[in-house]
Amino acid sequence: MKRAKSYYLSIIWGVLFSQMSLIAFAQNDNVSYKHENTLGFIDHSDNKKEKAVMVAIGAANVLDTYLSAEQYKGTEFRIIAENRSKISPKRLSHLLSHHGCFTSLDNRAGNSNEISGVYNFQYFIYYHWRIAHHWSVQAGGGIDAQLGVLYNTRNTNNPVQVDASLQLSPSSSITYKNIINKRFFQIRYAASFPLAGLMFSPNYGQSYYEIFSKDNYDHNVVPTTIFSTPSLQHSLTFDYQLFKNKPDSKIRIGYLGDLRQSKVNNIKRHHYAHMLLIGWVHNI
Repeated sequence: MKRAKSYYLSIIWGVLFSQMSLIAFAQNDNVSYKHENTLGFIDHSDNKKEKAVMVAIGAANVLDTYLSAEQYKGTEFRIIAENRSKISPKRLSHLLSHHGCFTSLDNRAGNSNEISGVYNFQYFIYYHWRIAHHWSVQAGGGIDAQLGVLYNTRNTNNPVQVDASLQLSPSSSITYKNIINKRFFQIRYAASFPLAGLMFSPNYGQSYYEIFSKDNYDHNVVPTTIFSTPSLQHSLTFDYQLFKNKPDSKIRIGYLGDLRQSKVNNIKRHHYAHMLLIGWVHNI
């Protein structure tokens, strides 16, 4: 938990430092916007809706002390759909993101398995600043909702844990756009983290039978803050136009890191995932 907190804080400081560095670097940007516009190379995707469909695969590390004191490690697979579009005024945009996640995990001894299925929905609103011809910064926030199930194949009593939360999350990104051989490309770093919200959790030692059959409520809907759920989701992506005659279609590759952890009702949980991302982006 401490190592994840320090990693989380270093990322936040990195984002702040990179934003200040970009402002200084932008003063030395020697590519002329006017010249590019004359040649017809400017990417006008800022004025269009952006749809992206992606898949991600990578390593996952999961701990849930309600089910087991052991950490489980394995492989995570995700299908991700994103929709970005401008809203009035033009400096505002919104992002709708859907993540469908499946994770298969084993313990260190190899004698127990866990299976996880999670749906994650995000809705963010951003305000845009163009700090140079090719650089822009977006900052805002919105909601991050998650619903899923973690199943431990070894447990006989309480083999299932439900993952349900609704968080208010600040979010920001830095974007660089330019041209390579008359083809558009874009690099974007984005990060978000939960600030406050609500989370469902059984109390330590409380069974789901007690909750749902006996109606024994025991602080099972818990208010959360950044201190009880220190988490971070961030990504670094590269979009590239493969075909010269199709400027609105691009391939996307990148990295997705989803580092979620919580400590509520005396139950410690974390779900760390580091994944390779690939997909297709289309502007309409």
